[in-house]
Order: sequence, then structure tokens, then C-alpha cells
Amino acid sequence: MMKIEEQAGKLLLAQGMTIACAESCTGGLLTSRLTDIAGSSAYVMGSVVSYTNRIKEKLVGVRHETLLAHGAVSEETAREMAEGIRRAIETDMGVGITGIAGPGGGTATKPVGLVFIAVSGPDGTIVKENHFRGSRTEVKRQSTETALQMLCFYLSRRDSSSSPLNADTRKIKE
Repeated sequence: MMKIEEQAGKLLLAQGMTIACAESCTGGLLTSRLTDIAGSSAYVMGSVVSYTNRIKEKLVGVRHETLLAHGAVSEETAREMAEGIRRAIETDMGVGITGIAGPGGGTATKPVGLVFIAVSGPDGTIVKENHFRGSRTEVKRQSTETALQMLCFYLSRRDSSSSPLNADTRKIKE
């Protein structure tokens, strides 16, 4: 059975597209998984591990106002991370991941396991709010698995239809 990172790579190659990632709570795991595939240099252009707000702003392009209003762990920040990394590295696709992997750092309103993932491309940006359970390692793994599923969904929809993604897929909730 084909790994999801292989499937994502095949879809990117088939569409002649490139990708960049802006990762916070996953610490580069998504980019690592994408680059585990031989030949991935044809589509993976780079990534930024934006673990601090300063790096999210300076390197990825998240607006200071967004961080003040919504915080680092938010739908808005994930969206700006995905869109910002696309601009910064000049790629077709961008993925932004921000969340709380734990075991500490959670609050009543933003608990451990809350992760926002955004995938941005030529047809718009989709964002998903996730509530994962498990250890820090398990949350990171689930986050990257979900990001890869979202990327494949985006690319498959794009490949199967010449029309942009439907408006109802721009924001995905569990």
C-alpha cells in the first residue's frame, strides 16, 4: 500500500506543482515525511519551523495583528502561515500547522491536542480545526497525517475538476 506522503508526491508531480511548509507544533515532521520520498526535491522547495511568534511574523508573513487578536494557535494564524509560506518561498502549494502538542501548554479554551492545519494553493485555502489525543509524539504524527490527507484532498479535487474548490470546503470542521 502506498504511503500518504508518496501519494501527495505523485499528485504534486502529476500537476507540476511545488510545495513549502510552515510548521510550528510539528517541528518539521511534515517536511521530513515529504522528503522521505526519493525524488521529492522535484516538488519540496523548503520549509520554516516557526516555533515562535517572531519567526511566524518575520519569515512566514503572519500579521502581528492576527497573532494579537487570535493567538498563535488559531484558524487565522494557520491560514496566514500556509498563504505566507507560499509567498515567501514562491511555491504553488503551502501548508501551515499550528497547535498545542503537549503535554503542557493547554488552557480551557485551547487544550492540548488542538491543532489548526491549513492548505493553500491556486484554488484558495482550506483550514481544519483538529482535536487530537495522545502523547506529544502522537499529536505530532496525527497532525502530519491530517495535513497530508488535506493536501491529497486538495490536489485530487483540483485534478478531477477544472473548477475551484467549492466554498463549503474552504473551512473544514471535525
